[in-house]
Order: sequence, then structure tokens, then C-alpha cells
Amino acid sequence: MTMTSSMHIESLCPICLRKLDAYMYDEGTTTYIHKVCSEHGAFKTVVWRGNMHLREWIRTKERAYIKSPITQVDQGCPYDCGLCSSHRQHTCTALIEVTTRCNLSCRFCFADALDSKSKDPSLKQLRSQFETILKASGKCNIQLSGGEPTVRDDLADIVRLGVELGFPFIQVNTNGIRMANDEAYVKALKEAGLNSIFLQFDGIDDAIYEKLRGKALFDVKCQAIENCRKFGIGVVLVPTIVPNINVDSIGEIIRFGISRSPAVRGVHFQPVSYFGRIPETPKDADRITLPEVMEHICEQTDQMVSMQSMQPPGCENALCSFNGNYLIEEDVLKPVTKRSCCSGESEKAEVGATKAKAFVARNWSYQKQYAQEEKLSDWDKILSAIANNAFSISGMAFQDAWNVNLERIRDCCIHVSTTDGRLIPFCMYNITNRDGESLYRGAKRIR
Repeated sequence: MTMTSSMHIESLCPICLRKLDAYMYDEGTTTYIHKVCSEHGAFKTVVWRGNMHLREWIRTKERAYIKSPITQVDQGCPYDCGLCSSHRQHTCTALIEVTTRCNLSCRFCFADALDSKSKDPSLKQLRSQFETILKASGKCNIQLSGGEPTVRDDLADIVRLGVELGFPFIQVNTNGIRMANDEAYVKALKEAGLNSIFLQFDGIDDAIYEKLRGKALFDVKCQAIENCRKFGIGVVLVPTIVPNINVDSIGEIIRFGISRSPAVRGVHFQPVSYFGRIPETPKDADRITLPEVMEHICEQTDQMVSMQSMQPPGCENALCSFNGNYLIEEDVLKPVTKRSCCSGESEKAEVGATKAKAFVARNWSYQKQYAQEEKLSDWDKILSAIANNAFSISGMAFQDAWNVNLERIRDCCIHVSTTDGRLIPFCMYNITNRDGESLYRGAKRIR
């Protein structure tokens, strides 16, 4: 192999989760992580693959360190998460797992959730978690997750808790089954203050759902979107992109989202990562990287979406995600964002975090206008029309034990709230080794 450049990083052994020195290096425009564990041998994993070189994408940041860390540095990153003083970004989204139960058994699942009889956290416990987040991170955005949050009959009460404490944006991460089948439940969530749902949405073909989720679900997804439209809850479509299953559906998903706007606010692609419940140890052919997703977006939309309209994040590490903002004009996306040609320019991470929180709260919500729309001024009507024509396309590449880069972990802005009052970077909370053991989830997962 020919290494055109290399960079020292820290990673983990995917067998024992011991911290290892590692190197990111290039073979042409493809970037790999290489690491060696003295006990378990060498590992090489692709992290960036496509026509755009990684160096063209990277942004440098002025880090934003935690002013009031919750945990002390003892063993060093990543073993002191909580957040500790070594962390370099504030919380943009705090995730609260309101249940470990689920009404599906998906092929891939971050949480490895099951339809179990496990006890859900009480409203008192959840209030304590909300209050801890507020103290540590201020009024950040909240995502209620699980398991499947809608298996709880009191989910509206949980949403109301967050609203009463002053959180400006609350979203539910859901497969949409109950949202489709229980209109009164959707109405109650809206009345409690729910802004948005993060809807599992892997394609418009039931064959995809049967492979990934175990049953045909497309009609269910459509009805969930319709119920959210009826009550003014924003919907973000969230496809897990898996090679040989739904990569060719990327353009169809975007066009479907546009056709359901303004209820659908955008599409947030998640290239498959291998932690929690996974079918088998991944090979490079089992992965799709961020530049490949972006290239498929461009190709499958017939260049309606250009590479230049998608940009690195201002909040988290540049290797974690991409985003593009658009306006819909006659079913065509017109770009609002344009990537800077100066990839080396520096920006303040704290400013990026503030902008990211505001963007999500504004653009992922959908406030249906009723009769009172007639009372709006002409200017307010124009602003409302622009907001309802907004559409976002984004993607986030979560890390697993094979491709984890601790630089990215330290820059994470999506933090999982734990029952003991800590905030754990999302990927580190979910990472499991080859045998299903986790550093932070606790219980051993059995594949």
C-alpha cells in the first residue's frame, strides 16, 4: 500500500476496548484507520471514501471546553465521560432514553432494544434528568429516545415536563407505529408541546423494511407523517443507509420528503454503524462513508442537490456530519447554503453550537397555521411561507469500535443523559465491542 499522508490519533481495540495509538492514512482519496492491539492484533477500517479528499472537507475550530465538568479526569479519555474537563464542545442535543422497551426487533439497533418487561424510569427520575441537563448544559435541544418512546402511555407528560422547565425544542425519536395508529396520542403530544419527530424511514419500498425492520412499514410511515401534519408536528425522515439494501433509495427518499413538505422538514441520513445489535463483524464493503452518501445524493437527485451546497458542521467534528439547507420551489430544491472554498478557515466551536441549536429548533419544527393566519401581517406571512418552504438534508456518521477516533468523541455535541446525572457523548455511550460489551450502557449485549 502507498500512504500519501498519515495522522496520529487515538482509538480503541474492538475486542477489549483498550485505548490504542492509531493512524489515519490515505490511499488515494480513501482514508483508513489502522491500529494494533498487543493482544488482539491489527485492525484496518475505512473512514472516508469517495471522490472528495478528506483534506478538502476539514474545518479547524477554536474549541469550547466544559466550564463546569460533571466528572473528573482519572483514567483519561474515553473512560471518564460525564462530561469531563477534556471534552471540547457543549451540549447541543441531550438525549434521554425514556424506555428500553420496543415494539420492533430491527436488524440494526443502537440500543439493542427489545419488547421486554423492563421497568421504565419514573416521571420523578426523568424530571431529575431534565434538571441535571438544564444545570449542566442550559436550555439545549432535547430528544426523547429509547427503545421506542411511544410504548409509554405517559409520553405527553414527559414532553410537558421538559416544556415546563424551559427547554425550547423537544423531539421524539420514533419508528412511527403508534403515531400512525393512535391519532389521539399524536394530538396529546402536540398539546404537551412536542415540536418534532425523528422518524425512522429507510425507503419507500416495503422490501427494505422487511430486511431491516422485520415487517412491511411504508404505509405506517405515511400515516404517521399525515397525523403529524394534521396536528402541526415537524417530521425529519431518518434513513439508516446500509450497503446492498437501500443505498439506491437515497434519491427516492429525498423526493418523497419534498412531496410531503412542509410537514416533512428534511432528511437526516445515518450511514450504518456497527454497535448495539449488529448482524456480524463488519467488513469495509459493509460500510458507506459520508462522502459516498453525499455523492449518491447528488447523483440520485440528478444534481438538483450539488456537492457544493453541503457543508461540514459548525458544531461537532467535521468528520461527523454534513448539512445543507434549501428552499422548495415547485418541487425543486434551491440551495441556501454553499460550502466555503477555504476549508482551512477557523471558527469558534461555541458559536457553531449556538447556531446548530437554533437551526434545529427553527427548521425541524412545523407550526401549522389555522384561521389565525388571517391576523398575520403581510411580512409575517412572508416569513411563515419561507419557513414552511425550508428543507434540510443532512447526515451523521456515528462511530463504532472499529472506526472510533477519540478526537471526534471529544468534539461531540450530542450527549446521552444517564440516570446517575452524567452526560455521555452519544457514540461512546453506544459503542460495544465485538462481543456486545459496552463501556457505558452496562449490560452485556448478546448477538
